[in-house]
Amino acid sequence: MEWEYSPAPESSAIADIKDRYLPFIDGMFKEGSGEDRDTVNPGTGERLSTVSTVNEADIDRAVKAARRAYEDVWSPMPGAQRCKYLFRIARSIAERSRELAVVETLDNGKPIKETRDFDVPAAAQHFFYHAGWADKLQHLGLGPAPQPLGVAAQVIPWNFPLLMAAWKIAPALAAGNTVVIKPAETTPLSILVLAEIIADAELPPGVVNIVTGAGDVGSTLVNHPGIDKVAFTGSTAVGRRIQRELAGTGRKITLELGGKGANIVFEDAAQDQAVEGIINGIFFNQGQVCCAGSRLLVQESIADEFVERLKQRVETLRVGDPMDKNTDVGAINSEAQLGRITSLMNAGIAEGAELWSSSCPLPKNGFYLSPSIFTNATPSMRIAREEIFGPVLTTMTFRTPDEAVTKANNSPYGLSAGVWTEKGSRAMGMAAALQSGVIWDNTFNRFDPAASFGGYKESGFGREGGPSGLAAYLNTDDEAVLAPARGATPLNPRGARSDTRERAR
Repeated sequence: MEWEYSPAPESSAIADIKDRYLPFIDGMFKEGSGEDRDTVNPGTGERLSTVSTVNEADIDRAVKAARRAYEDVWSPMPGAQRCKYLFRIARSIAERSRELAVVETLDNGKPIKETRDFDVPAAAQHFFYHAGWADKLQHLGLGPAPQPLGVAAQVIPWNFPLLMAAWKIAPALAAGNTVVIKPAETTPLSILVLAEIIADAELPPGVVNIVTGAGDVGSTLVNHPGIDKVAFTGSTAVGRRIQRELAGTGRKITLELGGKGANIVFEDAAQDQAVEGIINGIFFNQGQVCCAGSRLLVQESIADEFVERLKQRVETLRVGDPMDKNTDVGAINSEAQLGRITSLMNAGIAEGAELWSSSCPLPKNGFYLSPSIFTNATPSMRIAREEIFGPVLTTMTFRTPDEAVTKANNSPYGLSAGVWTEKGSRAMGMAAALQSGVIWDNTFNRFDPAASFGGYKESGFGREGGPSGLAAYLNTDDEAVLAPARGATPLNPRGARSDTRERAR
């Protein structure tokens, strides 16, 4: 019996998209001095809104506002007071979750069920989690009085705009830092709605500043002399450039860059479970995930059967309108990104890999690509080495665990990996041998704000989430505790600064 799901579209009116959005500097939405940029709905290819962007003078104002807020208000504030603001933001994200989910889907192109069930709840969870740490920093195991760094410059990508903002803003504020953050030029809307939440929470002016624009804005921000910490999530090429530019400055840097995650399936794995994990690992958010399981390594004895099962499951995925609650795979974020994906797919065909694509119909308008699988690939092919960042899976085979490890580690990246086997000892042995920051056992793409996330090699360095993520925003050097930079006063054992303890009483 053949049947189809009836359309179940979410209403775009819930988002109440404004015709124009402004940067958020020093507690106010202000016109930027840069050129306006239109943001496009990837699901339709049509203009969604216009965003005012900033220039160098605006960035300077934002950094100075963040410095003033850091020295006068936020850093001296007791941790118990800071946590109240973070709790307010977390609750407001939860209260406005439906609106934020629609904004994110319209601006990014990912399916509404993903923004509704993952992006927005996870963003709230990060603020809730870090709010709990704000008055307990002395219990992190980083010494009796870890110090904030100062003003953090943060640059986030377009694949998880709201969630990446939460990943970066929440730990920075909990640790006592202030923030100047730049969203991607193609997806600025959800963080500007977050700015409304921040304003409603009555966060002191200058604690969080949001500057908008393209790559030149990000470059100006991270190189500003008033910045103490840089956190960047994005491409490896840009990460290299930032590291070169900041070398020798003494600033702390956290880089979360590209990935080419290996999903390793052994012959004793539960195949149906593994198929679902592979689907989630590569087609979640259209494969536009830094830790996507974009390389599939299958033990040779089950390879043909497993890949056939995988293709059958991919055929059931519904590609279409991201606002439809039935959609499994939404739109590629931009026309430029779609072009990069197809260029790498053509390279895979030219190098001799076999391409299979789902037969699902694609919408006529917008930026869409059928979920695709390459077979008969080799480790030297570009599709096996370069980050495609799209709904494209490259498959290879292996015979022994040692061969699987060798092929999985034969990559310039080291962000994620997955192991599928019924033997716990094998899973633990593989985890010890794989050169990846995050390794999942019989699952994939599972996250928790209490767990650290980050990579090795060209996937960057530093960790986000958990105590390790908080440590990236704290100065734990002994001499810094005895003589803090910029005239800051050491924290007393309860987390408040000694010169404000009497005032707090």
